[in-house]
Amino acid sequence: MADMSNTNSTGHAMKRMAIGIGVLVVLTALLFFVAPDSFYPWAKAIHVIAVISWMAGMLYLPRLFVYHVDAEKGSVQSETFKVMERRLLRAIINPAMIVTWVFGLWLAWKGFGFQGGWLHAKIAAVLLLSGLHGYLAGAVRKFAEDKNEKPARHWRIVNEIPTLLMIVIVVLVIVKPF
Repeated sequence: MADMSNTNSTGHAMKRMAIGIGVLVVLTALLFFVAPDSFYPWAKAIHVIAVISWMAGMLYLPRLFVYHVDAEKGSVQSETFKVMERRLLRAIINPAMIVTWVFGLWLAWKGFGFQGGWLHAKIAAVLLLSGLHGYLAGAVRKFAEDKNEKPARHWRIVNEIPTLLMIVIVVLVIVKPF
């Protein structure tokens, strides 16, 4: 019975997320077509909001894994971590990454014509962050199947990678060293 209500809750959360993303897409398209001259700063704002959301999730998910490793398989605590990890990935991290990429690529094209060494380095760092995202998504599946083989120390180290990539990306965007 608990699994059924959990599934319903997850379904409702996903539906709310899809509606939210749909509203964002419609409002963004409306702004793009109604006031194209005003769109660029709005696109930057949406991009930054998505980046912050993506980073929050990327910093939190490995931390959940650190604690999940210590939970006994099949325990209430382990099952709770599974739900938290799945919801974090599906409702926050995945949509935020998609919005980050869509608006980031548009901004790179519209604002810079994909020119600049700093921009190419930034895109490379974001590709690395996306690769880490994929690795973490795979870990969510392994934890869900009780097949994680990595120790807590591994996840503590992995937890530092998004921070390092974020520092590189921010420096590249603000300082534009090359």
